[in-house]
Amino acid sequence: MRLAVELFYILLGLAVTVALTAAAAWSYPMGRQVIWWCGAGAAAATLLMGVGPLMRAWRIDRARS
Repeated sequence: MRLAVELFYILLGLAVTVALTAAAAWSYPMGRQVIWWCGAGAAAATLLMGVGPLMRAWRIDRARS
């Protein structure tokens, strides 16, 4: 169960990253390419920061079953 919650929050973070990046790229067309690269960096950071809690949740779920 904890694993599903962690996956949900990682996916939610990625969805928010894409939404904010798209809005920023739309509002400033001259910087669209740079904004998308920054958004990709933010998405990568979201994934990397989610690995630790995801593994911890997986271990807890595995120990309880």
